[in-house]
Amino acid sequence: MSKLLIMIGVVLIVAGLLWQVGGRFINLGKLPGDFLFKSGNTTVYFPLMTSIVISIILSLVLFLFGRFR
Repeated sequence: MSKLLIMIGVVLIVAGLLWQVGGRFINLGKLPGDFLFKSGNTTVYFPLMTSIVISIILSLVLFLFGRFR
């Protein structure tokens, strides 16, 4: 259980660093396919494409961790 928690922590730290550094080069959150609806005082933002990209990246990272375990 402790190894799993450490791995999750490492993945979260790496993801946070990539989010900070990659945010300057890749506009995550403003990709084509992210929906923004504005109506009066209400704004609804649904980051569909960003969610798909993050899901693919996390799947690859977790696959590689499992492969070399």
